[in-house]
Amino acid sequence: MELFLQDVSGEGVYSFTTGGYILFVGLMVAALLVVSYFVNKDGKGRMSIRQLTTSALCIALAFVLSNVKIFKAPMGGSVTAFSMFFITYIGYMYGPRVSLAAAFSYGLLQMVIDPYIVSVPQLVCDYVLAFTALGIAGFFHNSKYGMFKGYIAGVLGRYLFAVLSGIVFFADYAPEGMSPVVYSLLYNASYLSIEAILTMIILMVPVVRTGLNRLKCEANDIGVRREATL
Repeated sequence: MELFLQDVSGEGVYSFTTGGYILFVGLMVAALLVVSYFVNKDGKGRMSIRQLTTSALCIALAFVLSNVKIFKAPMGGSVTAFSMFFITYIGYMYGPRVSLAAAFSYGLLQMVIDPYIVSVPQLVCDYVLAFTALGIAGFFHNSKYGMFKGYIAGVLGRYLFAVLSGIVFFADYAPEGMSPVVYSLLYNASYLSIEAILTMIILMVPVVRTGLNRLKCEANDIGVRREATL
């Protein structure tokens, strides 16, 4: 563990070492190679240049917006400027295989932005699994109101892993007399639910729904549908 993480606070909170960053770069390269060979929903063996480019732009935008923190919780987690939405939108455009791979890559990126690390299993749960769960949105890409359903499913997936992490790794932080399960449920809902509600309000604006549907159609080289299917 000391090869990749070091305790810089003296209180059991870790940061990456040089070896950790090298491992991170290796995982990112591996993730990109895996993404390039995923089978797409159209049956083709590799992602197209357009799919790679569009997904990369969405990940980059989510990455930038994740640094615009409206509220930051004391032990990890924050309300950001709709950053989760752009990861779930990849799933709405291209389906689950692409969205899960993109969400996994996004989780790796989040590991280098002021991570809160107490152990390797916690790191995997909070950053790899939790953010990869946003890719669940891709399973709703062909359903009516798929963007709404996918976004909610992705956020709930991330919430599930965040709650699990709270119960397993941060139970000692629960106030005296409060169940660690209840504490984790409330703590993680305090930031994820706020961002989800704000995002859903924006998505309900008709011009936003129409624009997102149009972008999806253009990203897939198909004619714009007469009715928005978000």
